[in-house]
Parts: sequence; C-alpha cells; structure tokens
Amino acid sequence: MAKKKIGGKKKSAKSIKAKKLATPKKSVKKKSVKPKKTTARIRVAKKKSTAKKVTKNKVAKSLGRPRVTGEARLEQFFKKDYEARQVFDFLRVDTVKELEAFRPDEIIEQLTAPMVQTVERIRKALAMSNRCLKSDQKFAIKFQRAILQKK
Repeated sequence: MAKKKIGGKKKSAKSIKAKKLATPKKSVKKKSVKPKKTTARIRVAKKKSTAKKVTKNKVAKSLGRPRVTGEARLEQFFKKDYEARQVFDFLRVDTVKELEAFRPDEIIEQLTAPMVQTVERIRKALAMSNRCLKSDQKFAIKFQRAILQKK
C-alpha cells in the first residue's frame, strides 16, 4: 500500500504543479491589453477631429478687415466692369453698403424677372394665334382652354 500512496502523492503533486503553471499562463492570454489600446486610440482621434472642426469654423466666420469702405462708390470700384455697372443701375444702388443688402439669389431674381415675364407674354400671344414655341404645345393648349373657360 505504501507504493500506491507514494505513487499517488507523486502524481498528484505533479498534476497540481502542472495545473498551477497552466492556469496563470492561460489567464494571461485571455486578458489581452490590445482592446484597451485601440479604444484609447479612438478616443484620441475623436478629440483631434473635433479640435480641427472648431478651428475651421472660426476661420470661415471672419473675412478680416474690409479693404473698401461702405460708402465707396460702386462706379469707381468697378470701373472696368461694364456689365456689373449695368446691374448696379438696374438695382438702383450706388454704394457698397447698399449692394451688400442684397442676397445673390435676390439679384438674379430681379434681373431675370423682366425676361421671364417677356417670354410668358410671347408664349401667350403665340397661343392666341394657334402657334407655339418649340416643344411648348402643351402650354398653348392649356392656355387656349383657360381662355375659353373664362368666356
């Protein structure tokens, strides 16, 4: 029986040492440090990107000190640009401040409105004569029907 106990003790001591050595190594492998590093990198990257966005917005808001006063005459400022001076005459503005009151869309709308109205008058006059512009037959027919319904 002594042989069995000694043999059993030896086996159990070896197996215990093997288990102790095996478990810490496995636990170290299971706990990886890499996910913590990647999350730290992402956080740093986010902080940097927000800082860049803030600086871009600040630069875009300011044009700097004006080089021309608000009371400067547009005729002198645009001496060589004849078309621009015609636009200023049409809008009835003389100074830079008066011009700055308009949005670009507003200027285009005011400049093109007379042209659009003229083309509409042409289309209606042709429709009254049973004629139409190229690929504008649908408008002529609708306009003729609208006139007949009014009578």
